[in-house]
Amino acid sequence: MTNFDRRRFLMSTGAAFAALAASGCHARAGVAPARGYGPLKADPAALLDLPEGFSYRVLSSLGELMDDGGKVPDAADGMGCFALPGGKLALVRNHELRVVDKDGYSGPTFDLNPEGLPLAGGTTTLVLDAATLKVERQYRSLSGTLRNCSGGVTPWGSWLSCEEDVSRPGRLASKDHGWIFEVPADMTGPVDPIPLKAMGRFNHEAAAVDPATGHVYLTEDREDGLLYRFIPKVPGKLGEGGKLQALAIDKPGFADSRNWANSAFKPQDWHGIRWIDLDNPESPNDDLRQRGAALGATRFARGEGIHLGLTKRGKSEIFFVCTSGGMAKYGQVFRLELSPGREKLQLFYESSGADAFNYGDNLTVAPDGQLVVCEDQYTDTVDNHLRGLTRDGRPYDLARLRTQTELAGACFSPDGKVMFVNVFSPTKTLAITGPWAHLKA
Repeated sequence: MTNFDRRRFLMSTGAAFAALAASGCHARAGVAPARGYGPLKADPAALLDLPEGFSYRVLSSLGELMDDGGKVPDAADGMGCFALPGGKLALVRNHELRVVDKDGYSGPTFDLNPEGLPLAGGTTTLVLDAATLKVERQYRSLSGTLRNCSGGVTPWGSWLSCEEDVSRPGRLASKDHGWIFEVPADMTGPVDPIPLKAMGRFNHEAAAVDPATGHVYLTEDREDGLLYRFIPKVPGKLGEGGKLQALAIDKPGFADSRNWANSAFKPQDWHGIRWIDLDNPESPNDDLRQRGAALGATRFARGEGIHLGLTKRGKSEIFFVCTSGGMAKYGQVFRLELSPGREKLQLFYESSGADAFNYGDNLTVAPDGQLVVCEDQYTDTVDNHLRGLTRDGRPYDLARLRTQTELAGACFSPDGKVMFVNVFSPTKTLAITGPWAHLKA
């Protein structure tokens, strides 16, 4: 980990979460929406409605010729933003492509299909001028993986790309899948794709790294999923192995956070936690969650986006989304405080209606501490938004997507002036600028 990368990481996450903590935020369900940044204005291009004073530009689109001779792939999902030396930014962008997808890439790859071609999933990297946001280069940076859904940035300047696919060797793939792969943001070409097997084989979604400890927190996109913690043998060197654990509430009757059958988890209530060691993390039977639950681990309803920062008091804390959690099954957001020896979990927000918050997915944080969540609705006709959550747990509309797909991969530049986000399909990567410091509450 370089001091440069660590400073950038702490500046971009710690400041925002300090604002969140200082506000005395409360978890609330079914509350009236906040004003946010004001009403959304119709986009003349019929792509993305935004509040007054905000605008977007398209940085990259499906099929564009990249600098390595390939074309921009489809299914753009999770994404991380990194500061590079010389006034540059890097966006490392996931592509949630499946075994049946093809994109014509040839180069270093993790796995091949029966035709001898690299599996289409992986990442692409965009290098931007930080001042002008002009794309200077874009290229494939990870290949041969499957359904790279989301992931997370590390304090040492890399992106953890997570496979949401647990295919076994067979007709369509020749290797086990369900791994995390590390992609340094400053790579100028494809990374050597090495699966981080000690971090577990399961339906990965997203990751967050605590810079104070090097521990990695992992969500699982399953309706009976767990929240995992990976403790590396050497902080910052995930490939050297470590220990995988699952979170458990440290009291009887709290083995299920989903609130489907009852509302055991009340907004604002804090619960002490413990961590359960898991053996055989490579899990050839895809049974980590069942084995963890049998040992007392708490179930979560489709864990998705996760984001970490530092509070004003220097404590690490995490927010993560559970897509279908809650009595109404429209989604929950949990908050995990990571004070050594006093870790605790809180239900920060639970949606009671589709109009307020509908199937949250990727998660990030605005410069003033507001949470920003990408929706991914499961209806024949979708009306997906970027939803904000104020520091006291009130939802508001931040943006509305006008096409029949989802927004994904929302992340901020290190200086907090630009939010980047993907349109899933057809792929577009957008840069959104505006008066981020002027929330109307």
